[in-house]
Amino acid sequence: MRHRLPTIFILMTVVIDAMGIGLIMPVMPNLILEVKAGSLANAALWGGVMTTSFAVMQFLFGPVVGNLSDRFGRRPVLLTSLAVMAADYLVMALAGTIWLLLAGRIVGGITGATQSTAAAYMADTSAPDKRGAGFGLVSAAFGAGFVLGPLIGGLLGDLGTRAPFYAAALLAFSNLMFGWFILPETVTDALRRPFSWQRSNPFRVLRNYAALPGLGRLLLVLFLYQLAFNVYPAIWAYFTKARFDWDTRMIGVSLAIFGISMALVQGGLIRLVLSRWGERRTIMAGFCFAMVSFLILAFLTNGPIALLLTPVSALAAMATPALQSLMSRQTPDNTQGELQGVLTSVSALAMILSPLLMSGVFAAFTRPGAVPYLPGAPFLASLLLAGAGLLLFLSKDNNS
Repeated sequence: MRHRLPTIFILMTVVIDAMGIGLIMPVMPNLILEVKAGSLANAALWGGVMTTSFAVMQFLFGPVVGNLSDRFGRRPVLLTSLAVMAADYLVMALAGTIWLLLAGRIVGGITGATQSTAAAYMADTSAPDKRGAGFGLVSAAFGAGFVLGPLIGGLLGDLGTRAPFYAAALLAFSNLMFGWFILPETVTDALRRPFSWQRSNPFRVLRNYAALPGLGRLLLVLFLYQLAFNVYPAIWAYFTKARFDWDTRMIGVSLAIFGISMALVQGGLIRLVLSRWGERRTIMAGFCFAMVSFLILAFLTNGPIALLLTPVSALAAMATPALQSLMSRQTPDNTQGELQGVLTSVSALAMILSPLLMSGVFAAFTRPGAVPYLPGAPFLASLLLAGAGLLLFLSKDNNS
């Protein structure tokens, strides 16, 4: 059990990172209206600015945090991030201006970049052929936090718009205390390397990794996959309302089912699949499940069938940890933190671009007089992106 406690801490850190995003979502519209009078549409614009700011910070600081963990160790980076996270949520709980809320989201994006360090810790403590399962646990923890956050935030919202922030601060501080007593350091002197601002520049780092044989192509494959898969959080609420006339509760239930299914796939099923199929076939299977789901959803008009399809759609999530594992095996042990920082930046970049792309496609095919009227059009765009990613993965260069 003592051997498992650090892993539990790592997974709890990722859960709290993900919960922190969803925990405050239910109250953000009312909170923004509370601190800045105006219309709901104006509040939505500010909410979009905050979401984009969060993702931009994750893109910019993913490699920085990863490099810091390669230099100073995983333990101090994770514990410091949790301390800053707890303080940040307290500031947001007391914020009386929109600018302070925006500053809180910017800081939150930086501290939320610790998912790269958590993944690096799993790489440190796992054999090369077992890293895919470890990355699957990290992804499953994020999925669990994604499910629990909005559910708990909605319940706490009844106590006031500030209650979820206090809860998030308490969670971060509690996990900080837990990690303080049980988390050992995994970066030894043999693996430690100097911090470099050049290696922390996300654009330079992406370029450097893209130049490595095979790895640059895999990064592009991951980006295309994430860009396609992010269609769900980007337009699901709008798509299901337009296509199935679902209300808020039904949309919430469907998202919860999707999150739970993803957690089961990435936390459990991925171990069995990787051990039997290996990384390459698991990646291909994930892409195929994604493409089939996108094609069906593009033209589906039956809501109950969409719910039944949710677990099948979630099977596509096995591609991410398998890709992480494949890239981790091609990277030296003393650069695992930097690699995971790069992967965080790639995911954040997809999170920045996907909502813009998918919402634009959705608007074009659902505006008054649109011909054809097709709310599922964003899923066709995702199908093309996933198909391009699969073809790129199957190209000859990936066999090197």
